[in-house]
Amino acid sequence: MKKILAIIAFGCSITASAQTYTLEQLKDSARSNNIAIRNARHDIESAQHQRKEAFTKYFPNISGTGVWFNANKEMAKTTINPSETISPELGAALAQSLTAEALASLGDPVNIAMMKNGVIGSLMAIQPVFAGGQIINGNRLAKVGEDVSLLQLQLSENEVEKTTEQYFWQLVSLQEKMKTINAVDTLLSNIQKDVEVAVRAGVALRNDLLQVQLRRNDVESQRLKLQNSINIIRLLLAQYCGLNHEAFSVTSDIKNMSLPLPQKQDHSQALLNTAEYQLLGKQVEATDLQKKIAVGQNLPSVSVGAGYNYHNLLDNDHTFGMVFATVSVPITDWWGGSHAIKRKKIEHLKAVEQLEDNAQLLMIRMQNTWNNVVEARQQLEIAQRSIDQAEENLRLNRNFYRAGTSKMSDLLEAQLLYQQSLDHYTDALADYQNKLLEYRQAIGQ
Repeated sequence: MKKILAIIAFGCSITASAQTYTLEQLKDSARSNNIAIRNARHDIESAQHQRKEAFTKYFPNISGTGVWFNANKEMAKTTINPSETISPELGAALAQSLTAEALASLGDPVNIAMMKNGVIGSLMAIQPVFAGGQIINGNRLAKVGEDVSLLQLQLSENEVEKTTEQYFWQLVSLQEKMKTINAVDTLLSNIQKDVEVAVRAGVALRNDLLQVQLRRNDVESQRLKLQNSINIIRLLLAQYCGLNHEAFSVTSDIKNMSLPLPQKQDHSQALLNTAEYQLLGKQVEATDLQKKIAVGQNLPSVSVGAGYNYHNLLDNDHTFGMVFATVSVPITDWWGGSHAIKRKKIEHLKAVEQLEDNAQLLMIRMQNTWNNVVEARQQLEIAQRSIDQAEENLRLNRNFYRAGTSKMSDLLEAQLLYQQSLDHYTDALADYQNKLLEYRQAIGQ
C-alpha cells in the first residue's frame, strides 16, 4: 500500500508541474491547428482564386499566333497566257513599241508558283460585348462559391469547438472523479483506523475490518481505470488541438461556477443567423445562377476585336492591322439546350423545396436542444440535492456505526452512495455544459 501511495504521489507531482490549459486556450489551439479548419481555410483560398479567375472574363482575350512552314512544293500555282488577255487595240499599240522577238514572246504561257515556305504572325485582342449574361452570372456564381466556403469554415469551427469542449469536459469530469476517489480513499482510511481500534478493543468484528479493506481495494482498482481513461482522453485532446506535448491538465473552477439557465431565443429569428440555413440559401442562389448561365449558353454572343498581322508569303515582308466583329448564333444547340435549361430549373426548384423542408428541421433542432438544456439543468439540480442527502446519510451511518447501532455494510453502502452522488454531479455538470454549447450553435451564436 505504501508503494502504491508513493506512485500516486509521484504522479500527482508530475501533473502539478505539467502545463495547465483552460477551455478557451484549448479552443484557440484547435482553431489554429486542427486539420478540418486548415482544410476549410484552404477551400476559402481556392474559392477566392476562382472568383478572381472569373473576373478576368470581363477583359479582352489577347492571343498571339506564329507559324513557320516549308512545303515540298509551292502551295499556289497558276499559268497566265498573255495573248488571251491582250485586246486587239493593246496588241496594235505593243506592235509599234516592241521588237518582233519581244512581241512573239507574249504568245507563250507564263507559269507562276508561290508560297513554298514562309512565316505568318498575328496578335489578336477580342472583347466580348454580349455573351447572354454568362460572364456576369459566372462571376456571381464564383462569389456564391466563396460565400459557401466561408460558411463551411464556420461549420468546421463549430464542430471543432464542440468536439474540443466535449473532450475538455470529459477530462474535467475524470479529473474530478479522481479527486473524489482520493477523498473517498482518505475517508475509508479514517474508517479503517477507527475499525482497527475497535477490533483491538474487542468491540468490533474482524470481518468489519476486512470489508473496509476490500472496499479500499475496489477504490484502488477504480483509480487505476480512471487514470488510464484520463491518459487516453488527454492523448485525444492533444492530437485534436495540435498540442506538442501530452503531459498536461485542464482547469475549471467547478465549485465556484455560476450555472444560470440562459434565456430562450426567438427561434424564427435565430434561424436566419445559422450557417446551415444560409448554406441552403446559397444553394438556392447557385442553382438560380446556373439556370441563367444555361439560358445564356443558348443566346447569341457578340464580340469585337482588333489585330496586327505579318507575313512574307510573297517573298517580301508585309504587315497590316484590322478590326472586326463576330456574331455567333447557336441554332441546333437549342435542341439539347432547351432540355438543359429545364433540367436547371428542376434543380432550382429542388433547392427551394429543400430550403423550406430543412428550415423546419432546423427549427425542430433548436427546440430539441433547448429542451435538452432545460432537462440537463434540472438533472444538475437533482444531482446537487443528492450530494447533500448522501453526505448527511454518510454522516449518520458513521455515527450509528460508532454507537454500535448499525453494521459496517450499512456504512460502506452509505459511502458508496456518497461517491456515486459526487460522480453523478460531475457527469451532470459536463453534460449541462455540452448541452449549452449545442443550443448556442443551433441558434447560430
